[in-house]
Amino acid sequence: MKYKSNNNVVYSCKYHIVWCSKYRRNVLVEGVDDRLESILFEVANGVKAEIIELEVMPDHVQLLVEVDPQFGINKLVRHLKGVSSRILRKEFPWLKSRIPSLWTNSYFVSTVGGTTLDVVKQYIENQKGV
Repeated sequence: MKYKSNNNVVYSCKYHIVWCSKYRRNVLVEGVDDRLESILFEVANGVKAEIIELEVMPDHVQLLVEVDPQFGINKLVRHLKGVSSRILRKEFPWLKSRIPSLWTNSYFVSTVGGTTLDVVKQYIENQKGV
């Protein structure tokens, strides 16, 4: 397993994130999807997060991302959605007429770990005996 670090923390925090377009409309098409990918990579790079995997479907986005825990997953998702919405609605004016806002307010996030829950529980339980 590969770890990253900043001045205070050594970490491996990977998340699976999914968010949808407003009303699940199929608006991530006709070049919007390609532009969205480049925007998301730029934004993630700017905040020192790493997009490991990315898939843009016509009505939703799925990401596997690693982010500094001090920056936080909530802040990252808000940043990714906010910047991408602003840029895409500016570059593709037809999006404004299709939906009132590009993204829903909600999203799905799940941690993705290198070890199973049972291994971590056993490690913690065995610490007292060491």
